[in-house]
Amino acid sequence: MSDTDSFIDEVTEEVRRDRLFRLMRRYGWIAIVAVLLLVGGTAYREYARSAEAARAQAFGDAVLAALENDDATDRVAAMTGIDAPTPEGAAMLDMLIAAEQSAADNGAEAAQRLNDTATNGALPEIYRQIASYKALTRPESPLAADERRVAFEAMAAPGAPLRLLAEEQLALLDIEAGETDAAVTRLNAILGDAELTAGLRRRASQLIVALGGELNAS
Repeated sequence: MSDTDSFIDEVTEEVRRDRLFRLMRRYGWIAIVAVLLLVGGTAYREYARSAEAARAQAFGDAVLAALENDDATDRVAAMTGIDAPTPEGAAMLDMLIAAEQSAADNGAEAAQRLNDTATNGALPEIYRQIASYKALTRPESPLAADERRVAFEAMAAPGAPLRLLAEEQLALLDIEAGETDAAVTRLNAILGDAELTAGLRRRASQLIVALGGELNAS
């Protein structure tokens, strides 16, 4: 390589370095801001997760402390003053309060609280179904037997989370209507379901025997 070629290469390299430095001086702040945003975003996410966990912990501690009261009325009063961190937490709290209201002989208030939760469109479907099921199975439910049957039939739809529990309630409605054979048939269908739980198996089997029916599934 000649001295001229070497000189040209050195000049070209120097020009490239000068251009790079000018670009860094002009646009280097973008990289700095990007780094700051990345670090700041990570820190904020960590803070948000930590704050959320702290709120959930405080909520759980408050509920447990309220449940330590000896009297049901005191438990209701304590839980009523708790602020839930999420709508789902509020739904669970309302169901706990309803249970304690029932224990305090305030069944009508318990049923109303459960109905309010069941009709809250802001909640996920599973929470509304659980509240509705609890409200329908309360003795204070204002619905007639045929109205409850319609509601339980909707809950017993294929794939519904409370399907088998709803089927059990439909069997009880069959018994209430004097339709013993229909109840036994429904209970045996429950026993043959793959999603059957041990508790429901025991209840269904005992009920079939009590009705004088035959167990078609083990």
